[in-house]
Amino acid sequence: MLWLKALHIIFMVTWFAGLFYLPRLFVYHSMSDDSISNDRFKIMERKLFFGIMTPGMILTLLFGQWMLSEGAWAAFGGHLWLQLKLVLVALLVIYHLLCGMHVFAFRDDRNTRSHVYFRWFNEVPVLFMVGIILLAVLRPV
Repeated sequence: MLWLKALHIIFMVTWFAGLFYLPRLFVYHSMSDDSISNDRFKIMERKLFFGIMTPGMILTLLFGQWMLSEGAWAAFGGHLWLQLKLVLVALLVIYHLLCGMHVFAFRDDRNTRSHVYFRWFNEVPVLFMVGIILLAVLRPV
């Protein structure tokens, strides 16, 4: 079980690294005004989203589900902290998919959002991370 937990944490860190960096790329991309920068950001965003973030998300979810199936799932009903954590993880997956929509919008030159929007958008994963980690470590409810 400790190996599953370690792998779950490793891939969660990988996923979050991308969730922190990709919106920052969106900030810079939305401010770029030359084709060389625009093309460079498109490549960086695509590689980060599909090469690092999405595999990190899939493996985080896979190892998390595996841990639940190894014994924690039986006690799931009595642990509100775990239920809340899973709700936050589901919302984080939605945020991840929204990041993907922005990747496609930039790729197709359809982005209409400003760098100010992406600066705020960039802060969202911090809130998820704090909530998820506090629930997993402190198990308050």
